Amino acid sequence: MEFLEELFSNEWIVRIIYSILTILISYVVYKIIISIFLRHVDNRKIKLVSDKKSKTFSKLVKSIVKYIFIIMTVLIVLQINGINISSMIAGVGILSIIIGFAVQDALKDIVKGFDILFDSYYEVGDIIEFENITGKVLAIGLKTTKVEDIYTSNIVSIANRNIEKVQVVSDLINIDIPFPYEIELEKAENVINEIVGEIKIDKDVNKCEYRGVNDLADSSINYQIKVYCEPIKKLQVRRDSLRKVLVIFEKNNIQVPYNQIDVHQK
Repeated sequence: MEFLEELFSNEWIVRIIYSILTILISYVVYKIIISIFLRHVDNRKIKLVSDKKSKTFSKLVKSIVKYIFIIMTVLIVLQINGINISSMIAGVGILSIIIGFAVQDALKDIVKGFDILFDSYYEVGDIIEFENITGKVLAIGLKTTKVEDIYTSNIVSIANRNIEKVQVVSDLINIDIPFPYEIELEKAENVINEIVGEIKIDKDVNKCEYRGVNDLADSSINYQIKVYCEPIKKLQVRRDSLRKVLVIFEKNNIQVPYNQIDVHQK
């Protein structure tokens, strides 16, 4: 008993014990809060985000809560150990203003990162276009979006502040099929229906439909079909579809029209 009394009479030892208890309590409370949050999300008792984004959202919330608890715990421990945190917070406030001006772009990236997450500009797995890059979204962070270029397989980081310049690639391919003017409308549409039927067989094609005459060009009548597939497969699906057009043209003895120049001599 005397040993304990002497132990607890030492101010530094008491502060160390209180500091350790504060850290342990903070850790336990953090784990309880995260456990409750994840259980609610898993059971879908609260609908915060779509299923596709729930994993990203959960990680983000865990990260934010973790840092909040770390900051609060550090401040409490400092107060326990006799450090005046009021003046420290005031100093941090002034310092944060100075840093804010120095890292405006980083702050913009973080704000836009939240916009991407909550406003569904795009999601992991989407195909997006930015300037001369077309790629698949691999990960969305608070500052950058990781994209795999579909042409080169290079991994590119796009700053989140550029979301206004980003376009999400759709699943639609417009294909114009040129027919000579000599081919009657009924015959042309019969051939197009055959083409549409062949394209539909492709395992990567979700839907294909004929939409009608799209243009009366100088040397051809252009009929349009619409092909739907996963954006990541658009390049190959377009190649395969154009090949089927040529095969069916050959089968029906139809030549692909091209511009011709008539030269007249006096």
